[in-house]
Amino acid sequence: MIERSTPPAASTPRGTAPALPATADLPTTELVQAGERVLEWIAAYLDHPERYPVLAQIEPGFLKQALPASAPETGEPLDRILDDFERWIVPATTHWNHPGFMGYFGISGSIPGILGELLTAALNVNAMLWRTSPAGTELEEVALGWLRELIGLPPAFAGAIQDTASTSTLTALAAAREAVPGLDVRVKGLAGRPDIGPLVLYASAEAHSSVDRAAIVLGIGTEGVSKVATDDAFRMNPDDLAQRIAADRARGRTPFAVVATVGTTSTTSIDPVPAIADISAREQLWLHVDAAYGGAAAILPEMRHVLAGCDRADSLVVNPHKWIFIPIDCSALYCRRPDVLTGATSLVPEYLRTAEAGQARNLMDWGHPLGRRFRALKLWMVLRAYGRQGIMARIREHLRLAQVAAGLVDEATDLERLAPVEFSTICFRVRPADLASRAEEEPVRNYLNTLNQAALEAVNRTGEVFLSHTGLGGRTAIRLSIGNLRTEERHVRRAIALAREMGARVDQAERPAALR
Repeated sequence: MIERSTPPAASTPRGTAPALPATADLPTTELVQAGERVLEWIAAYLDHPERYPVLAQIEPGFLKQALPASAPETGEPLDRILDDFERWIVPATTHWNHPGFMGYFGISGSIPGILGELLTAALNVNAMLWRTSPAGTELEEVALGWLRELIGLPPAFAGAIQDTASTSTLTALAAAREAVPGLDVRVKGLAGRPDIGPLVLYASAEAHSSVDRAAIVLGIGTEGVSKVATDDAFRMNPDDLAQRIAADRARGRTPFAVVATVGTTSTTSIDPVPAIADISAREQLWLHVDAAYGGAAAILPEMRHVLAGCDRADSLVVNPHKWIFIPIDCSALYCRRPDVLTGATSLVPEYLRTAEAGQARNLMDWGHPLGRRFRALKLWMVLRAYGRQGIMARIREHLRLAQVAAGLVDEATDLERLAPVEFSTICFRVRPADLASRAEEEPVRNYLNTLNQAALEAVNRTGEVFLSHTGLGGRTAIRLSIGNLRTEERHVRRAIALAREMGARVDQAERPAALR
């Protein structure tokens, strides 16, 4: 145990700025005083998050207008800063740690994760090289090894932590581009290359927008992203994939990668990875699996099937900050061909060469960023604090709550479920019972889309819950996703009840006379 030294001077009274040399940090007594207040606030926040409306009930510009346009000329007391945090920042916050937050994949900041972030900030290391953070480098290997084992990936997959799945996908597709024989994009680039046809990658029409964004950044362009058709359950169609690859080769284009998804963003559908892996292997294309959301469910023995075929992928991403209760950000990118990945991203100038080269890996080689936060610390702490059984119990409860929500939707005559429930996300819409038989008529469909948008806004204005929306086959769907540690069955039931209540209220007030 490290003992904290006490400075000879008396501690600074609360609410007054300390007298310090201009080059010094605040005294640690200020850290303790303000830290006690901060920890007490966090504890009360986690105990009673429902004191706050889950969705910030403010208008754009609220905070910018409330705060000064310039930084203060002299320092201010921490107590005054914390007062303004509570006065201005908290009301302008959408509370992802609120049990009623069900709009997007739940980013639930857990207590061990919060403590891990605090320690990470105190250590303040940049884990770009092994020598700049031996613990940051090696703990990342350890924690990712634990996670890899928990979700059932084979040891051949090496891992590195990125900030989000968008960066992980970008890095994986950079590796896929590097793997194209004869391309040598590191040296020759892509512009003015008559020796190669336009590069093409394949993803389903339900794939995350980060695939398109990666294509833009990598110089592939959105025209180089071929959107593969999906079936009635919003899963990639392997036959259409194979046909698109053949057609592109016949046109002189250069297919190079396929992105399959385990837990699509809108509906959490699971692409048929085994069949996609067969095609990718036959066509010698890099297979990247986006399991950012759904991959965590594979920790459960009864859900291990969701990663079927993923052992044949070249790369895979799973986000612990989505469903393993790590504070954002923490995205685990695994790669079966790490030499190709580092070959795509590594660049070592003289000032970053070290004696440990070849003995230890440097995290700067595993993606575009040079700077690397010590993200592994919070992952390691959460995995230890909950253990495999604790994580399984929490994910299993979220899956149960999703089935409760799906059952409530299916039983209601004024609601309609629009997609299967693979994990803990439900897509549904308000559909008044008297319009059920006419729901696919164009005027009715248009009205239902308007109705659901208005009902969703009304639900979110209550401040009790926060839901999001998506579009499915031209139909506006309300999207309810469960992933918060503090969400209980009563919150789920209230969310469905509010959707029905607000839907009925809007329908009564807004339905056109022609549809009555």
